[in-house]
Amino acid sequence: MDSLLFTVIILYILSTAGYLAFLFRQKERLNQAGFFLLFCGFILHTITILYGASLVGHLPVHNLGETLSIAGWAIAGLFALFQFKYNLKVLGVYAAPLSALITVAAALLSTEPVHADKILESYWLIFHIITIFLGDAAFALACGLGIIYLVQERTIKNKNHGFFFKRLPSLQLIDSTGYACVVIGFTMLTIGLFAGFIYAKTVWGRFWSWDPKEVWSGITWLLYAALLHGRASLGWRGRKAAIMAIIGFIVLMFTFFGVNFLLKGHHGVFTQL
Repeated sequence: MDSLLFTVIILYILSTAGYLAFLFRQKERLNQAGFFLLFCGFILHTITILYGASLVGHLPVHNLGETLSIAGWAIAGLFALFQFKYNLKVLGVYAAPLSALITVAAALLSTEPVHADKILESYWLIFHIITIFLGDAAFALACGLGIIYLVQERTIKNKNHGFFFKRLPSLQLIDSTGYACVVIGFTMLTIGLFAGFIYAKTVWGRFWSWDPKEVWSGITWLLYAALLHGRASLGWRGRKAAIMAIIGFIVLMFTFFGVNFLLKGHHGVFTQL
């Protein structure tokens, strides 16, 4: 399994190199190579996760290394879907290295597989985790698009038609793609939270227990709900939407990392080192 994950990392790193080369050289074959390598890495990553699940009898999400591996897989897979839909090539410069970095961290933190325990034997848990991580991946891409939007906007305002202006897409395309990412992320997060409520009821006997992870997940949900409401009712597009997407992802990262390391709760069982 370690050799499989190592191969996944190599493919993600080579994909990163391909996308970076495309950014500088603007040769279509470099973009195609970057996407092909990332997609191959995603397929092999999927096999790695399924193989790990077959060894222990449950989805491998018992420690921080395993959950990071799922996160890297989700970002790579969701980016591939968005590439087919929107053909936003420059986003690969953000998605490929992010997947590589997260998967490297997962490999460095990997430990011996934890065999099935009662708390992990639930289809609701699998559904909860997969939808939550797909939502997180969509929010990660929305954050990247927010950064790209701000860079391109600054380039246009400064009338600097240089490196970035020629290589980044239009503000409208960046904004609309970022909005699609937030919509998908919010939908997945909402479904994942409901699945988590049901799972919590079956395991801990209650839907909600004011666990720090639950509280901060609720805060994250409200923040993205505010972003979508502001866009629909108050015209929060462009710069405001980009900034909100970046802030939302920062809050999301605290929910994932900060809560686990700084605050105690029963969700810690899934992210122990």
